Amino acid sequence: MALPRASVQLYSLASAFSADMDGSLAKLSEIGLEYVEAFDFVRRPAEIRAALDKAGLASPTGHAPLLSDELWTPDGSIPTPSQDEVFEAAAAIGMQTVIDPMVPTERWLTEDGVKDIAERMNAAAEKAAGYGLTVGYHNHAQEFLADFEGRTAYQLFLSLAEPAVRLELDLFWALVGGQDVVGLVGELGDRLLAIHVKDGVAPAGNPFAPDAPPFRSDSLDQRHAGDGDVPTVEALQAATDLRYAVIEYDHAPGDVFEDVADSYRFLIEKGLAA
Repeated sequence: MALPRASVQLYSLASAFSADMDGSLAKLSEIGLEYVEAFDFVRRPAEIRAALDKAGLASPTGHAPLLSDELWTPDGSIPTPSQDEVFEAAAAIGMQTVIDPMVPTERWLTEDGVKDIAERMNAAAEKAAGYGLTVGYHNHAQEFLADFEGRTAYQLFLSLAEPAVRLELDLFWALVGGQDVVGLVGELGDRLLAIHVKDGVAPAGNPFAPDAPPFRSDSLDQRHAGDGDVPTVEALQAATDLRYAVIEYDHAPGDVFEDVADSYRFLIEKGLAA
C-alpha cells in the first residue's frame, strides 16, 4: 500500500486562519505539507481556493454538515447550508470528498436515529455523485455509546451506509469512546479514506454521554502525535487503503503551527505518511 499523504484539518488553526488566510497556509506549506482539510468553506470557496493556489496547497477533503439541520460543535453551532451549496463550494475548491464532521449524541442513541443518519448519508452520496464528489463521515465519541444487539451505533451505521460512503476515523475520539482503535481500523478496511491523527490523554468517561457535564474542547489535554494514549503507529499500520493522515488538534497544547509541525515530523520520521 502506498503511504497516505499527510494533511491538516484547518479547524486546528481556525482563529489564525480566519485572521490571516494567506499567512497561515504559507506556514503550513513551509512545514512541508501539500494538503489540508478545509473547514467552514461553504461561505467562502473562491477566497479559500485562491489562498490554496497561492500557497501551493490542495484540499482533497473537507468538512461540512450534510446530515443535520444545524451543526453543533463543542464550541458553538454552525448554520447548515443546503447540500447543493456544499457540493458547489467543494467542487469550486477542487475537493474530492466532503465529510460530515459530527452528528449530535441524541441521534445515535436509538435504532431509528441511526437509520435516519444512514439514509441521509446515502442520499447525500447520490447527490454528491452528480458533482463528481464522494461523501464521508467523521466520528467523535458519541457513536459508541449505544449498543444494538452487540453492535455499537457506529457499527449499525456502517451496515446501513452504502459502500460509496467513505469513512474518516478520528483515533482519539474512538479511543475515548472505548474502542480498540487498531482493531477498528482493520474492521473498516478499504472504506477508510482518512485517519485523524490526534493524540492526548483520554478523559475519564465519555464527554458526549447525555449525563456528562457540558463539554468544551479547551478542557482536553491534547498532545503531539505519539505523546499520548492513542496507538497512532499501530493504527496507521493496520490500514489497508488509507489516502490521508490528517493532523488535527481540537485544543492545541502550544503554538498551533509548531504543534502541527511536530506531528508532521512524527508521521514522516516514522514512515507513516508521505
